[in-house]
Amino acid sequence: MAQEKTAVDTSTQTGGVQPAESGMDASPIDAPQTLGEVISAVNNTMFGIWESFLEHTPFLLAGVLVLLLTWAAVSVARRASKRAMSHGHMKDSLRELVHRLISILIWGAGLLLAAMFWFPGLTPTTALGGLGLLSIAIGFAFQDIFENFFAGILLLWRFPFENGDYIECEGILGKVEDVTVRMTKLRLTSGELMLVPNSFLFKNPVNVLTNRKTRRITIMAGIAYDEDIKQSVDVIEGAVKSCESVSKDQPIQVFPQAFGASSIDIEVAWWTAPTPVEIRSSRGEVVTAIKSALDEAGIEIPFPYRTLTFKEPLPVQQTHAAS
Repeated sequence: MAQEKTAVDTSTQTGGVQPAESGMDASPIDAPQTLGEVISAVNNTMFGIWESFLEHTPFLLAGVLVLLLTWAAVSVARRASKRAMSHGHMKDSLRELVHRLISILIWGAGLLLAAMFWFPGLTPTTALGGLGLLSIAIGFAFQDIFENFFAGILLLWRFPFENGDYIECEGILGKVEDVTVRMTKLRLTSGELMLVPNSFLFKNPVNVLTNRKTRRITIMAGIAYDEDIKQSVDVIEGAVKSCESVSKDQPIQVFPQAFGASSIDIEVAWWTAPTPVEIRSSRGEVVTAIKSALDEAGIEIPFPYRTLTFKEPLPVQQTHAAS
């Protein structure tokens, strides 16, 4: 009996059961799951997602309703602002800028409210903070787009050209068809449509050709050195005055300009309508009238003369033809 008790005590002190068997019985989590248990867990997860979606559906519908109301509010606000500013003397570009700013503000408020319905834990403070961080990231990623956007706002706010004006910038000449917040649509004089980034127009000098109702055009005319300059000036001035395309409200300027290689150069300046086609038409009419008037007065418009000087006299020999 003493030996058996000693054996039992020894077995108890050493653990009694093998460590491998004890560990296998103590960790049921590591036991492989059956296919039925996996399918049951997936079903429970999908059912939970569906229940969460159904619980959140009223908030989703409320957000969509907010967007629809925002769209309606933008339409009403634009219509009301157009009606309110139609009786003033505000520039068309400034009116368009006001309409767009109103739309942006209303859409921003509507999207923020809809996001608060879609994400119940979202507050205006956290939304504005996240929007600030997002705007910084987007600003670095889309720097050119935002540059053109702000340039478009400044163009609509400060620049003097409107839709329908002819402008020239860095060799590009065209008619302004529309100024959007990102680009300006120009119809070139040859008929093509060119999309010009607003930042390009904002950074470079822009020549507004139709800023006034008339523009001054200058050409050069030449008369022979033997002609009377004063008489020629009077004849040219009378010819320009007879043209229909020349403005009668602005002075006609005819001045002898310089001693040319073969003629006395006379500068002729007059005012006409500002569009490119009207300028070309007026220039053609004036040139035709000056040529006709000088011909009728017997005043010579010289060809280029060349005087050749030789180092030694050239012998001249006259031959008589045989009878």
